[in-house]
Amino acid sequence: MYKPIKIFIIILSVSIISCNRTPDYQGFSKTSSGIYFKLLSFGESNREIKPGNYITADISYATMKDSTFFDGRRTLQISEPKYKGSIDECFLMLSKDEKATFIIPANDFFKRTLETNLPDFISQQDSIKITIDVINVQNKSEFLKQKEAFLNWIRDFGDYEQVLLKQFIEEKKINAEPTKSGLYHIVIEEGNDVEVEKGDTVVVHYEGKFLNGKFFDSTKQRKQPFEFVYGHKMQVIDGMEEVIGKMKEGERALAILPSDIAFGKTGSSTGIIPPYTSVIYEVVLTDVRKNKDEKNN
Repeated sequence: MYKPIKIFIIILSVSIISCNRTPDYQGFSKTSSGIYFKLLSFGESNREIKPGNYITADISYATMKDSTFFDGRRTLQISEPKYKGSIDECFLMLSKDEKATFIIPANDFFKRTLETNLPDFISQQDSIKITIDVINVQNKSEFLKQKEAFLNWIRDFGDYEQVLLKQFIEEKKINAEPTKSGLYHIVIEEGNDVEVEKGDTVVVHYEGKFLNGKFFDSTKQRKQPFEFVYGHKMQVIDGMEEVIGKMKEGERALAILPSDIAFGKTGSSTGIIPPYTSVIYEVVLTDVRKNKDEKNN
């Protein structure tokens, strides 16, 4: 049902694709369901994405003014599209090693896919750009076999990271107990009584650094806080999601994340953070904007 983008391109080229062009989105073509797309790189593999497949991809979300509000590598299972023009339909247009940018309605993405309200920086009539770079495609059997093999292998490979993390905790005399996931949450300054709930829009400033103290990222240096809708997939790394869920508005905290809940076995998509690397974030939860639906209940 959903043909890879390369087939769309061939068909559109043969049939003269001017009817699918739009003056608003130069260089993009349009599907029958209303998705605008631009292929950035062809894949040499014929491994098409199908419903039920597990994919690993570098994914970024941006406003139409190219302000990125999410960028990261994710592994997720692809579902049958719930409606025409959904992000699942975008995935199903791709094959392994292909990269493309899609333009879809923001309102549908947040309300129908993420099942939450639009963040304050996006209005109801806006569209958003989603860039997907497919790294790997697996069926369910392949994914589960790889996961089992990885879990057995990492027991040995992950030992070195655990030694470094243990030494750091002892050296800094950190008395906090880790959570089940391995997160250390250390409150530096208390916040108010406003807690974070699923669907809230949160605004945070953070500085990320390695255990040796070297910084790798800072919203303060960019002078731009990070804003996202809490509690939904493909927003932030797991460790950041967990620590923000424990914080209160106005709180400043230190979060120590083992790689399991940070950037994992692959490291960051940018290459800045190596595989199996524990990281530290100093996080300030500056604002919690409550889900409007929750307020009205």
